[in-house]
Amino acid sequence: MTDSERDPLYYDPFDVGINADPYPTYQRLRDEAPIYYNDRHDLWALSRHADVEKGLVDWQTFSSARGDILEVVKSGMHPLPPGVILWEDPPVHTLHRGLLSRVFTPRRMAALEPQIRDYCARCLDPLVGGDRFDFVADLGREMPMRVIGMLLGIPEADQTTIRDSADADLRTEPGQPMKTNLEKLFKGELFEEYIEWRANNPSDDLMTQLLTAEFEDEHGERRTLSRTEVVTYTQVLAGAGNETTNRLIGWLGKILAEHPDQRRELVADRSLIPNTIEETLRFEPTGPHTARWVARDAEYYGTTVPAGSAMLLLLGAACRDERRYADPDRFDIHRTDGQHLVFGYGLHFCLGAALARLEGRIALDEILSRFPEWEVDYDNIELAPTSTVRGWERLPTYIGTSG
Repeated sequence: MTDSERDPLYYDPFDVGINADPYPTYQRLRDEAPIYYNDRHDLWALSRHADVEKGLVDWQTFSSARGDILEVVKSGMHPLPPGVILWEDPPVHTLHRGLLSRVFTPRRMAALEPQIRDYCARCLDPLVGGDRFDFVADLGREMPMRVIGMLLGIPEADQTTIRDSADADLRTEPGQPMKTNLEKLFKGELFEEYIEWRANNPSDDLMTQLLTAEFEDEHGERRTLSRTEVVTYTQVLAGAGNETTNRLIGWLGKILAEHPDQRRELVADRSLIPNTIEETLRFEPTGPHTARWVARDAEYYGTTVPAGSAMLLLLGAACRDERRYADPDRFDIHRTDGQHLVFGYGLHFCLGAALARLEGRIALDEILSRFPEWEVDYDNIELAPTSTVRGWERLPTYIGTSG
């Protein structure tokens, strides 16, 4: 089929059909329209790896100060609450990220491994001997919020309420943008009472460190965080790693079911698990795009993107770009060129990347120890209706017996 005979190229981040399998559209974008404009939603999109990578670094052009979610960028909500480091540019971002980096350390996260393994065992052991396991409902939906709760010191009984509230705020009507307002995005009342209690009952947890850490703010004043700032930081930490890690676990289940030979390699050699996590993130990014506000005119391929526009950096398209990866549509747990952009790049590289990798590694290791073989129940899988992350709402599988 010639280009003139093909359907007109159309990309829409809210389109249910495209979202079901975006990769053919991503391919066409990279080849035919590496800078793309959607007039229906008044948004621009970059799809080639080199352009996306450069865009993630160039905060002077592609600002995060109006959000990193398309609907927030386009909503006109400004200024946004301080302390949401995902939605800040330097120099304020540098100050806030420095503070979080001091308390949200890889060492602190790694120390949770025994507790995370214990929680996985509690989820998975009751299923041993049965014939069904849902990667999302039985583990992916539960584990990430429990782990954040361990870090923050939030009682396990309260963690489900927090997770469900965050999940509900990300849900969208199929094909429609997410409805946004500050009250919906920042429900501080979920944490206020607990933070006040923790202030009077300090412990060895991240919440206590947030309450007591001193820093120099943008005005040169040495101080601790206000209660309002602690609420915002806590909500950012509680929500940031929940949906994405949940979706990662679901994709591990689906992809490894469809690549049984590689799954059997993992059963025999667990040292391959870390690279499998990276390849899964590259192959099926949990966050398919991130948004930016265009702060100044930008030129791409002879087209000017005007200041004030909304820009989508298509991480999912960049991760399958043949200009960067050899045979990018092939899943390969032995891949050596798999460095990806899913956790961002540059100053907004995800602070929770180490934690997400740790959770993914432990979850896969514990699953393989109990269920070395599984098949997806395709009749009952369900893609989640969100515009910010891409993954499975349900991923039931047959274990131990054939479906």
